[in-house]
Amino acid sequence: MQQIVDVAVIGCGQAGLSAGYHLHRAGADFVMLDHAPGPGGAWQFRWPTLTLTTVNRVHDLPGMPMTDVLDGSPPDEVPASEVVPRYYAEYEKRFDLPVRRPVHVRVVCDHGAGSGPLSIETDRGGVTARGIVNATGTWERPFVPRYPGAESFRGEMLHTRDYRTAEEFAGRHVLVVGGGISAVQLLDEISRVTTTTWVTRRPPEFRDTPFTPEEGRAAVALVEDRVRRGLPPGSVVSVTGLPLTPALRAARERGVLDRLPMFTEIVPDGVRWADGRTQHVDVILWCTGFRSSLDHLAPLRLRGPGGGITMTGRLATQVAADPRVHLLGYGPSASTIGANRGGRAAASELLAHLAAMPVP
Repeated sequence: MQQIVDVAVIGCGQAGLSAGYHLHRAGADFVMLDHAPGPGGAWQFRWPTLTLTTVNRVHDLPGMPMTDVLDGSPPDEVPASEVVPRYYAEYEKRFDLPVRRPVHVRVVCDHGAGSGPLSIETDRGGVTARGIVNATGTWERPFVPRYPGAESFRGEMLHTRDYRTAEEFAGRHVLVVGGGISAVQLLDEISRVTTTTWVTRRPPEFRDTPFTPEEGRAAVALVEDRVRRGLPPGSVVSVTGLPLTPALRAARERGVLDRLPMFTEIVPDGVRWADGRTQHVDVILWCTGFRSSLDHLAPLRLRGPGGGITMTGRLATQVAADPRVHLLGYGPSASTIGANRGGRAAASELLAHLAAMPVP
């Protein structure tokens, strides 16, 4: 594959497909590069018990509702890892999106001193593009914090990314680490088949009332403010709180949500707190989130001294230091609804910028 285009979209999850849709509608010359074996983004790798009613929400992509592929199936019975890839595959086909896969992007380099084309090196050849929309998400960069003694632990340690079913932990004591939505969902599942302990850095805040659109916009605005100031994006859940679903209410009644503060050390057969108290555990499940997968952009030197990237543009998708680059899934575009809106903004703003630049 050797290709010269105006725009390259890297990543074909929700954000990438949204950008592709708007680039297609604008008649742009573009290509989409995806390293996954098939359509579906990170959803194709999710655990089987995650359904459309247990996820935070999967928003419809522009121009095509998900109901087109549900065939009347109840959302609470459809694994997200099946229906979302089916939806994305049909979406790519319906809008004739120029997706190339599997293609692993190794690095993006700038040979034009900030104004010329960008060189994208992949395992299947090179692509030269005047601008890029990076939508690689976070799934490839699971985050596990470092704790003293981790190398001595004799049990099993895994991350949310590795989780498949609760039954594999039957008969073992599982320590669930993390205060996000995935953490409480997996804690609820696992606690039904074995004993669990839950630890978080901060006391979790549960919501008894529905999450309003106004609150959603306010939460996204806080994240957007951070990236516009060049700070690393914060967690939206820390602002919104955790929705107290019927399943979590039942878990709370069973005592599953009795949270403990973070331990200070990992020992061979468990964990130890600062006061010397210990807990025997067989499994440590790190539900500690992900980091943006941006290593391939390192030669562009987009990050500031504090590790953040200063963003600009209508929805903060454009890199302030290099308007040829838009990031989706970073900051306010990290949510599914933010990905849709961000895809539209990135496509229109990048095409406008390229139109004002001389064609090499």
